[in-house]
Amino acid sequence: MIRFQILCVSALALTGSAQALAQEPVSNRYTIEKSANGFVRLDTRTGEMSICTETDGQLVCKMAADERRAFEDTLSDLSARIEALENRLDRMEPQDESTGMPDEAELDRAIGAMQKMMRHFFDMAEELRRDFDSLPETPPEPVPDRT
Repeated sequence: MIRFQILCVSALALTGSAQALAQEPVSNRYTIEKSANGFVRLDTRTGEMSICTETDGQLVCKMAADERRAFEDTLSDLSARIEALENRLDRMEPQDESTGMPDEAELDRAIGAMQKMMRHFFDMAEELRRDFDSLPETPPEPVPDRT
């Protein structure tokens, strides 16, 4: 089960990265405006704003505080949901996956159920045999149809 989960996560990651690579970059996606403390970068596609400063000749951008808080809230919500799902999966998985064979108690219950079923079957067969033995040797005469 854990292998399946790892495989699914890997497949989703590869699919997401393949889609990102397949998309062509948008040339006018961001606009940058000078502000009193540096620069403000606007993502024209999503509307997200970032505050940028120039450090060692490079422009370093950070998400705005509101967006960062919303991102962290979403991240913590998703983390909690993942943890709940993992706990649920742990409860569903069998504890002993080493042999895959039923234990002695399960085998005894299964054999007991089969014995009970076979006894009932043979009892019904015996009852039918007795019913057929009690029938007369010659079949009764057919009744004429009076229509």
